[in-house]
Amino acid sequence: MANHVSSIKRARQDIVKRDRNRTQKSTMRTAIKRVQAAIAAGDQETANTEMRTATSLIARSGRKNNLHKKQASRRISRINARIKAIKA
Repeated sequence: MANHVSSIKRARQDIVKRDRNRTQKSTMRTAIKRVQAAIAAGDQETANTEMRTATSLIARSGRKNNLHKKQASRRISRINARIKAIKA
């Protein structure tokens, strides 16, 4: 357990940050699942609208170091490629 005032404060901050990161990551995963469900159904309109939401959440996770920046970029790229494959 933390003994110094500064380490007690840091422990409190870590709890808040962990909860915030967890909810952000969970929201991102849910958005990705919605896009994948729309792709599986072959519904391009829904996939495009859900893609906008998912792209925003993935990019935000990359900016906030919840995901690595290159991993965020890769996820966006792969989802976008799957949506383009629906057209073909």
